[in-house]
Amino acid sequence: ANEVIATLASELLGGNVNPNDHVNMGQSSNDVVPTAIQVSSALAIEHKLLPALAHLSQSLETKKQALQGVVKTGRTHLMDAMPITFAQELGGWQFQIEHAKQAIEQTLPMVKALAQGGTAVGTGINADPRFASLFADNLTQSTRVTFTSSDNFFFNLSSQDAIVALSGQLKTAAVAIMKIANDLRWMNSGPLAGLGEIELQGLQPGSSIMPGKINPVIPEAAAMASAQVIGNDATITIAGQSGNFQLNVMLPVIAHNILESIELVANSATALANKAIATFDVRQDNLDIALAKNPILVTALNPVIGYLKAAEVAKKAYKQGRAIIDVAEEETDLDRATLERLLNPAKL
Repeated sequence: ANEVIATLASELLGGNVNPNDHVNMGQSSNDVVPTAIQVSSALAIEHKLLPALAHLSQSLETKKQALQGVVKTGRTHLMDAMPITFAQELGGWQFQIEHAKQAIEQTLPMVKALAQGGTAVGTGINADPRFASLFADNLTQSTRVTFTSSDNFFFNLSSQDAIVALSGQLKTAAVAIMKIANDLRWMNSGPLAGLGEIELQGLQPGSSIMPGKINPVIPEAAAMASAQVIGNDATITIAGQSGNFQLNVMLPVIAHNILESIELVANSATALANKAIATFDVRQDNLDIALAKNPILVTALNPVIGYLKAAEVAKKAYKQGRAIIDVAEEETDLDRATLERLLNPAKL
């Protein structure tokens, strides 16, 4: 491209412009390419990724407020545990997204400190001393994103630590998205033989062979995209340590993977927000049945009747498929009113 521009300029100016002496003055591919990676990453993060994560967080907040009083069975080891509210569960997801967003934001100052001006090996040979700061200032004005000149060009040319750090935080965001996606899949499972706690928006008429079988395609897509981001991070990590002396030779694969990861996380966050979180319905009937028969509710009676007696009540309730409150009324001296107070899922 430089040669084309130089040729055109040369024709216009009577052959006085040289692609190396003029068009490429004060710069090298060794500082231009790292700069391009950092600029493109910063712009993609500012304009697409951070707004997408903020949108997902707000979607979770809106759903959390709508389901504030809805109680469900908690689970540890995929087994029934003490009850929680939907708001508490969604709040945990939201905090993951906010944490990931903040961590990405914290990496941006290093990403925005540019290599431009370091030229061939970081010494700034053949570049005007004013060039680096003028470049950053002009880029800031044209993009409205604040860029600075690096305090150490040797760092920017010989390493890609700023991008490696950014990739690590993108991986964290991907892990959060995958966790949320898998929780949604579990909660939506069934609708008869699974948990059936929620019903995700139907986005397909059925499977290719089973009519009416609506698959959780958005959470599945988000999980696959997250897996790719995690793989991209591994590649960027290997590429990042390939800065031999004053130049990293794996810049192309770093550029490809970091930009793909930013796009995948942003798109996954948007899809989850719009077509999963905002649109799922709660199946209250299933929640109530599971809560009533959850033997783990007896944990609340431990301080009153002791662990061994509580375990006895829980096992009998589970074996007979009965509500824990009915069995507890039979097996203890506690009256119904006291049991209703102690075993109230919303209070617990």
